[in-house]
Amino acid sequence: MTFKTIRSFKLELDGPDDAVYASGVMVSGKVVLELNRGTKVNSMKVLGRGIATAHWLENRSVGINSIYNDYTSKITYFRKRQHLIRDNGELTLLSAGRHEFPFSFQLPEETLVTSFEGKHGSIRYWVKVKLHRPWATVKKIRKEFTVIEPIDINTPALLAPQAGTKEKMARVWYRNFGQVSITAKIDRKGYTPGEVIPVFAEFDNATSRSVVPKAYITQTQTFIARGTIKQKRAVVATLSGDIVGAQRRETWHGRAMKIPPVGPSILQCRVIRVEYTLRVCVDVPGTSKLCLELPLVMGTIPLHPFGSRTSSVSSQYSANLEWLRMAIPEQPEPPPDYCSVVTDEEAQRNTTAPRPQEDLGGIMETPLRAFVQEFRFRPPPVYCEVDPNPQPVNIRRRCMTC
Repeated sequence: MTFKTIRSFKLELDGPDDAVYASGVMVSGKVVLELNRGTKVNSMKVLGRGIATAHWLENRSVGINSIYNDYTSKITYFRKRQHLIRDNGELTLLSAGRHEFPFSFQLPEETLVTSFEGKHGSIRYWVKVKLHRPWATVKKIRKEFTVIEPIDINTPALLAPQAGTKEKMARVWYRNFGQVSITAKIDRKGYTPGEVIPVFAEFDNATSRSVVPKAYITQTQTFIARGTIKQKRAVVATLSGDIVGAQRRETWHGRAMKIPPVGPSILQCRVIRVEYTLRVCVDVPGTSKLCLELPLVMGTIPLHPFGSRTSSVSSQYSANLEWLRMAIPEQPEPPPDYCSVVTDEEAQRNTTAPRPQEDLGGIMETPLRAFVQEFRFRPPPVYCEVDPNPQPVNIRRRCMTC
């Protein structure tokens, strides 16, 4: 009775099975080799790969024959190699029993792309081990891991509100039934799965027919190869409204639309893109629907309780402006006399004592309110049309052309 030389050949990654990696993270693990008897090995190496691939076939008929066009595009994001048993020209003898070979490599610091599986392409990351033995086929084992590149929605671009308006003349053949319009707005562009989007919309139905307002979240997968684009669209969430009768108007005051568990947006890959859109539509019977599209970005880092640092600074600045609007009346009163604000002793001290040199290094760190208060409670002297320091009459006038 003969036994197999290799009892077990496994690849194990450190951490849980559902671990997620990102740029600059260490990928570590070990190769477990169990032998029934001693064997000689040429080499064993670990390979790390990250590849985005787009691929599809298109056929066209020429007479009775069909011609197939192959569209393929590939991008390699990283390539790593580590020798566990180096091939130095001599065979390495491994005894019977269990052998463990640890390995580790670091993912590139450059931005990677989130793992993805689609109909016409994929973005995959994996570790592969190859075991070379004399007079034997190469033993291979491969294990994939997931990479999710963080998308922080706490940025000014993704916190900006999105709004739009669209209108259409409802027409069947040569007859016009009136105009229908949509105005919609959402509070920001970036969201994360599980959040609720408050949809603000107004539907103005000036037609002679009833219309039905709806909203959709659509996912668009775009595959690019050889200058050709292949797209696949899917609706991931739906929101239906009440029927809007003829010559009537309907308003959504923040109608809630929950985002289902979907993958993040992929916007930085040259061969695969995953984009999301909020489509607010009106179904007009007898004609094509009217749709308004607002872009969405599905992120991985949710909204902070107080927004991002930029948002906090912006809101603080807005609050300061609101304070200014409330503090300064619309019809400002004339400033009081300088003497009624500053006493004679203070005025004498300010004119005689030399003023020390001010440190302006931290002036921008001081709240705006402090400067406004100083201006309001220490106004300049009352303006007077009479020059308090007139020139002597006997002085000779200077010619301005000399």
